[in-house]
Amino acid sequence: MDFKGQILAGIPSTLPAHKNRNTALSHAPVRKDVLNTDEKKLSIKNALRYFPKEWHQTLAQEFLAELENYGHIYMYRFMPDYAIYARGITAYPCRTVHAAAIMLMIQNNLDPAIAQHPEELITYGGNGSVFQNWAQYLLTMQYLATMTDQQTLNIYSGHPQGLFPSSTAAPRVVVTNGMMIPNYSSPEDLEKFNALGVTQYGQMTAGSYMYIGPQGIVHGTAITLMNAFRKKGFYGKDTAGKVFLTAGLGGMSGAQTKAGNIVGCITVCAEVNPKAASKRHQQGWVDELIDNLDELVNRVIVAQKGKETVSLAYIGNIVDVWERFDQEDIEVAIGSDQTSLHNPYSGGYYPVGLSFVEANELMANAADRFKVYVQDSLKRQATSINKHTAKGTYFFDYGNAFLLECSRAGADVMSPNGVDFRYPSYVEDILGPLCFDYGFGPFRWVCTSGNEKDLDLTDQIAKEVMEEIKLNAPVEIQQQLQDNINWISAAKENKLVVGSKARILYADAEGRAKIALRFNEAINTGQLSAPVILGRDHHDVSGTDSPFRETSNIYDGSRFTADMAIHNVIGDSFRGATWVSIHNGGGVGWGEVINGGFGMVLDGSEQAAEKLQNMLFYDVNNGIARRSWARNKEARFAIEREMERTGTLKITLPNLVDDALLNGLKID
Repeated sequence: MDFKGQILAGIPSTLPAHKNRNTALSHAPVRKDVLNTDEKKLSIKNALRYFPKEWHQTLAQEFLAELENYGHIYMYRFMPDYAIYARGITAYPCRTVHAAAIMLMIQNNLDPAIAQHPEELITYGGNGSVFQNWAQYLLTMQYLATMTDQQTLNIYSGHPQGLFPSSTAAPRVVVTNGMMIPNYSSPEDLEKFNALGVTQYGQMTAGSYMYIGPQGIVHGTAITLMNAFRKKGFYGKDTAGKVFLTAGLGGMSGAQTKAGNIVGCITVCAEVNPKAASKRHQQGWVDELIDNLDELVNRVIVAQKGKETVSLAYIGNIVDVWERFDQEDIEVAIGSDQTSLHNPYSGGYYPVGLSFVEANELMANAADRFKVYVQDSLKRQATSINKHTAKGTYFFDYGNAFLLECSRAGADVMSPNGVDFRYPSYVEDILGPLCFDYGFGPFRWVCTSGNEKDLDLTDQIAKEVMEEIKLNAPVEIQQQLQDNINWISAAKENKLVVGSKARILYADAEGRAKIALRFNEAINTGQLSAPVILGRDHHDVSGTDSPFRETSNIYDGSRFTADMAIHNVIGDSFRGATWVSIHNGGGVGWGEVINGGFGMVLDGSEQAAEKLQNMLFYDVNNGIARRSWARNKEARFAIEREMERTGTLKITLPNLVDDALLNGLKID
């Protein structure tokens, strides 16, 4: 059976042969054994409902073994025989090109060159899942291959609930991940209900089919790092030879070394998983691999003296690096961390003092002991970081819940008031006031042809649009526009593509709509050979309510509310999105954030042009309005400017209060 035939078949009609895991691939850490006997029976019963009764005897034993060996039922037997990667859109069987585009994006998320743990259907972050098991993947692909433009597919935490009649104006797919009743949203609940097979952690772009490999965060990391150096007074003068010290080379975090090279510094990134480090080196995202701490110290000293721009991956623990650099008095200009601390006790963070193998064994077999190791390690790491910052290092929390988990471990990371952290998050200090409040965020697109020439043309179009906008833009956003013009100009030579022919840049609502309109026109005239998929990271102006990251610079007391993300996904759904998603979880952890995303297919039609203008305008300005109401001055500037341009936009603006009035009140 050919590729199209296998997609259309869904779950095969005959029981496929047993399959073993590919030992050459990175695999998810073993999840905790959290279910009692009755719950394990329920988990197996839940899994068996995907298959005919005559298979149950065989599969029940197999699924029990998976549950006991891995803590989750992945259904490895049902992994497809074909290679999974983003094919050109015409390779997919479909009745609507919009569904074919979604299939392309799903396969891109699961491409072994991109996915962190592909056979466990995990794209990044240690547990950021596209689906819970392979039956869900097979059914979803079959549904997409057979759906029409008058049907919508509902996805419940990876499970394809089914095709429902709808309209051509409705989204083709609506995705939810991990949407729990609030009182059942603790990390322990995630472990239990995921093991039962009824929910999953979709991260952000993993479970919404919009991940484009590490490129997706390279740009945001480059913008953040660039502005961190500006805060130190280096950027544009002398970043060469300055050290950026961080950790993590997995899915999203793998972008750091590439971003460091783009900015022009020495990047030292520790990674405990040798396969993850080697993967980034093979892909050209890391210049050198080093597995000896003495060698690392000597190499950094040489790089500092030579004012080099180089990325160094240290295969080992970041705590050892922070402590050794302090002992050797190696100057660290910028420091951060991007380990997956939203998932600290199940593979997101590996404590110092244990090997990678020892840590994996301990987290599976002695969870309480492993937790102590993690917390002791975080305390040591924070202590060493404090020593470096006392010497002048600028350290920022990169939104991975590092400071949050350090505080929970009892590390010295709190400010004197006992409420705030002693170090800012990168959103508080950089991306919030400089980008999000002005409406700039991670706009991205994918050329479904898979053709390099199409991607080159979209780069050219985007650059031309940004340059045109910059001619008459106010001074407040000139720097953002120029940074993104520089980015798109160098995108091809920086070799950012892994997987689908995708690109990202930071743009505001005006930029996104104008770029998208030009794309749509180019598709209509045949300059672009196939449709283009628009999307964004959930980590954006409006998509995410996250008090320790995306909305950490909201100071009116509302940062723990999630109205914005919910309104965003609902508003996008009836304004023209091809698919929408809403998740519990994301980069800072389960129960800590609500985040939403979208995908939109441009097919060159007038309907696409109308939809993109309506939806992209709302997708950005909903967030600016909320940020303006929180009294963020940059957001107020942006929304007032937009109301002047768009007569039908009417936003409630805050009346500012004189602090002297409040300070004069006698409050008991």
